[in-house]
Amino acid sequence: MTTESNTIIDYKQYFEMGISYEEYLENFQAEIAIGEESPFAQYLPQNWSRQSRLDRKFKLREDLQEETNKIDDAVNWLLITEHWCGDASQINPIINKVAVESNGKINLKLVYRDQNEALINAHLTDGRSKSIPILLQLDKDYKLLSVYGPRPAEAQVLVKALLAQEESYNIPLHTWYAKDKQQAIQDDLVNLL
Repeated sequence: MTTESNTIIDYKQYFEMGISYEEYLENFQAEIAIGEESPFAQYLPQNWSRQSRLDRKFKLREDLQEETNKIDDAVNWLLITEHWCGDASQINPIINKVAVESNGKINLKLVYRDQNEALINAHLTDGRSKSIPILLQLDKDYKLLSVYGPRPAEAQVLVKALLAQEESYNIPLHTWYAKDKQQAIQDDLVNLL
């Protein structure tokens, strides 16, 4: 779903400055705590609720666990995200769970989109949109293997159709996520692995 520019990106640098999922959650809580001082205050509580629920309750499907178990060479996953992103609240916990269940074969780091302009500009959705989350799969030498995001293909079709009609997509998109129950993201991650 994403396109790449011809810009040369030092993925190793971004990966090394990335944070763990746990740090991301701590930062998320800290941003919620500042309340209205955050320009994204209206989105944070609901996104936190979605993400927390998935962190607590989500279990990998058997086929995704099997693909995770088959990883021979360790890979690095660099996830471009933000706390305010509704898609991220639905997808980040699944990506983290796969990394955790990989028993160290997937090294996951997160970076913030708005603090890494060159990185997100190199991975624009449809060549124009800074949509997130974007998952960059890197090999052990930090060479780019694949790009995934910002959402499952079926959800992307829904969003594009609503945008073409100049309609808001937030409620229909999260209704789609609720009905899908993280099946499409798992399908996509099986294919990615």
